[in-house]
Amino acid sequence: MSHDVARRSPPVTAMVFTLDEELNLPRCLDSLAWCDDVIVIDSFSTDRTEAICKEKGARFYQHAFEGFGSQRNWAVDNCAPKHAWILMLDADERTTDELVVEMGEKLQASPPSIGAYRLARRFYLWGRWLEHSSLYPTWVVRLVHRDRVRYKNRGHAETQEVDGEIGELAHDLIDENAKGIDEWFERQLRYAGKEAQFELGEQEKPLGLERLFGGDPLERRAALKRLGFGMPGRAPLYFLYSYLLRQGWKDGSDGLMFCAMKAIFQQMIVVKKYDLQKKAQGGAAASKKK
Repeated sequence: MSHDVARRSPPVTAMVFTLDEELNLPRCLDSLAWCDDVIVIDSFSTDRTEAICKEKGARFYQHAFEGFGSQRNWAVDNCAPKHAWILMLDADERTTDELVVEMGEKLQASPPSIGAYRLARRFYLWGRWLEHSSLYPTWVVRLVHRDRVRYKNRGHAETQEVDGEIGELAHDLIDENAKGIDEWFERQLRYAGKEAQFELGEQEKPLGLERLFGGDPLERRAALKRLGFGMPGRAPLYFLYSYLLRQGWKDGSDGLMFCAMKAIFQQMIVVKKYDLQKKAQGGAAASKKK
């Protein structure tokens, strides 16, 4: 990190959420060398995650994981962040010098109406940025005021309630997982189960199609996902959307492979929903027999 970046480091606490992240964590923590308050919230890892945190000088806490939203809320409430503004990170994400400088500039002039900032992530796989096949930009609300944001679990991920307006940062987070494809598919299978449960609970609610045409990219994304909950041919439609309409083909053979991987994830959700519905029907039938 350059001297100029260090001099303009923002008054921000960084919170990193981990579970067995010894492969990803060093790069994440190294990218936070500018930060004077790094907190790691761990879900009881069995690898070298805790040792790496101690080596890097990060404060280390452990808490059982129930969901990304509830874990972030617990961290804010129980880990005594030094600064009012908090940057939420997963262990496979890292900051850039440009983002650090921008955060400092934004927060110095941040109006009282702003309660959080959203920013985009750049997803890397096989050593390159998959700009098109990852559906960039994917917006996430990660720079938050500790007193003005509460997260909520939403499927495998989270959403948030912000007291105030959401500003926007021009520079991106880098998202690159060093664990490999096998772990990626294992994680997607877990995520698919969470998404299936969430979608079954949401499918009776109104579609809210007006959100598709609103100005908030987070709302548009949520509305688009809601539209696809019960759509037949969900996996091939996702592939066509990501590979053709969103131009995943521009990422070459890597883009083709990643669009196929994400389409498989969509089919995982369909199968998980089917399985849950069958189990519910079996339980109902057994109750009637009694």
